[in-house]
Amino acid sequence: MNEPTVENLTLGLILYLLLPLWVIVGSLDYLCHRKSHIEHNDGLRESLMHMGMGVLVGIPIWLGIFCEINVLVMLVCFLCFILHEIVAHNDVVWAASRREISIWETHLHNYLGTIPFYVLALVICRNWAAFINTITLKWSGEIYIQLRPEPLGSANYVMTYAAFMIVVAILPYVEEVHRCWKYQNSEGKAERE
Repeated sequence: MNEPTVENLTLGLILYLLLPLWVIVGSLDYLCHRKSHIEHNDGLRESLMHMGMGVLVGIPIWLGIFCEINVLVMLVCFLCFILHEIVAHNDVVWAASRREISIWETHLHNYLGTIPFYVLALVICRNWAAFINTITLKWSGEIYIQLRPEPLGSANYVMTYAAFMIVVAILPYVEEVHRCWKYQNSEGKAERE
C-alpha cells in the first residue's frame, strides 16, 4: 500500500470531514432557528441572510471541486469569505435585537464561521503558487475559469455530496424562508383587516 501524501490527506480532510461537517452544523443551526420560532421575529430578513451565507460558501466549494485553482478562483474565494463574514456579523446583530440566541446556536455559529476559514486555509496550502500569484498581483494569464478534467473526489463523491447538501441544508433553509415569508404575509394581512 502506498504511503498517503500530505496533499491527499489534506484533500481528504476537506472533502470528507470539513465540507460534510459544515452542512451538518448548518442543519443544526436551522433547527435552532426553528426552535426559537424565527418567523415570529421579523425572520424573513434573517432567513434570507442565512440563504445568502449558504450561497457565499457554496460558490467556492463548487468552484474548488470543478475548477482548477488559479488567481480568479482565489479572488472569488477571498471575496466570498469576506462577504460571508460581513453577512454573518450583520445576521447576529439583526437577530440578537429580535430574539434570544441560545448558547447552542452561538456555539454552532462558531463552527459556521471557522469551517470556511479552515477550508480556505487548506485550499491555499494545496495551491500555494496560485495564492502567491494572487497576493503578489501576478494576475496575467490567471484570470479565467478552467474546468478540471474530472472533479475533485470523484463523480460519485460530487453526486453524494450534492444530494447530502440538498437534503440536509438547502431544503431546510428553503422551508425556513417559506415559513417566514408565509408568517410575514399572514401578519401583514391580519394588520390590514
